Amino acid sequence: MTNDCVENIRKDFPILNQTVNNEPLIYFDNAATSQTPMRVLDRILYHYQNDNANVHRGVHSLGQRSTNVFEQARETIANFIGVEDDRAISFSSGTTASLNHIAKSLIEPRLEANDSILITRLEHHSNLVPWQEVCQRTKSQLVFLDLNSDFQIDLNLLESHYQKAPIKALVTHHISNVLGVEQPIQDLIQWAHDRNILVILDGAQAAPHLKLELSKWEVDAYAFSSHKLYGPMGLGVTYLHPKHLREAQPTQFGGEMIHQVEDDQSSYKSAPWKFEAGTQAIAQIVGLEAAIEWMQTIGFTNIQKHEAQLGRQLYAGLKSIKGINIYTPESMAKHGIISFNIGDIHPHDAATAYDQLGIALRAGHHCAQPLMRLLKVPATLRASLMVYNTSDEVNRFIQATQEIKEFFTYGP
Repeated sequence: MTNDCVENIRKDFPILNQTVNNEPLIYFDNAATSQTPMRVLDRILYHYQNDNANVHRGVHSLGQRSTNVFEQARETIANFIGVEDDRAISFSSGTTASLNHIAKSLIEPRLEANDSILITRLEHHSNLVPWQEVCQRTKSQLVFLDLNSDFQIDLNLLESHYQKAPIKALVTHHISNVLGVEQPIQDLIQWAHDRNILVILDGAQAAPHLKLELSKWEVDAYAFSSHKLYGPMGLGVTYLHPKHLREAQPTQFGGEMIHQVEDDQSSYKSAPWKFEAGTQAIAQIVGLEAAIEWMQTIGFTNIQKHEAQLGRQLYAGLKSIKGINIYTPESMAKHGIISFNIGDIHPHDAATAYDQLGIALRAGHHCAQPLMRLLKVPATLRASLMVYNTSDEVNRFIQATQEIKEFFTYGP
């Protein structure tokens, strides 16, 4: 995209037009939370000003309008991620809640003592701890998969795990929140399904950056969050393959998901409504629909090309500075998530220095402590990019990195 195109995009984000510590804000913490365009904010405000009411309940006009926009948003979101049947889409409070729901409703009932779940050491805690809990309750076990030099699951070594305990699920991220590593999910799905193993994917980092075709890929379950996709916070999306909708059971109970309530037992609606107990985050859901429509005005191809260009520019710039330890594989820089450290400088000290220069990035273990142990570091810095970031910002970031290194090490 041209500089003029990016500048026009940035006009949709008033939050970017500010100074921090008397410096122009550079927001490079997008893997944690992306910023939200005015189109989304306006859509949420419109909903509260015009249509605010519970869905699927009131027969009055506001209730009907709210229900219509709610279900239309479900259809838009399903189309965006390549899902043919929008009944496969249900809503939660975020990726964490969605993964917990998948673990409890779809996988736990299948597990028996000594069964296995395959997983990696790259997972966000939200895609590790729920599976630990499920295994503890069922006396099953987690088996960590072997990785190649680019931190991808080593396809050549998968079969060695299949020869051991019965495997009920393969669980992995689509793109790592720390390293930006994209897993070969279509190959993994093919291998797993040939052996009657379900595939569960954490798509929190992938949904904003990759074109998803979940129905075509035949993935069993997928989860992602609105707030990493230019949408509002407090909303997650759960996809379950239609063949699992009947067997998967609700994990929360209450209003709206009920079909009939007797004194001592109840029956539930069909999917997706049986998974949506209580009042839904209706404004956030129509807000996510607006975010998707905003992305579509730019074009996914344009977004991907721009982010890939910035990611490679950032990687090359950091690599040119002596003493920078980069953990993201160069082949994965295209996803715009670069984890690194500046020599022996503690990441929190470096992040504070970046903040003094107006630059927001993340420092810590990124909710991925097993990966930190694999990297043999307590924490890293992480810069992550979105479509509204610019080449000039990347250049300034690289310059700032050199300045911070010199400040802490008393020289170049």
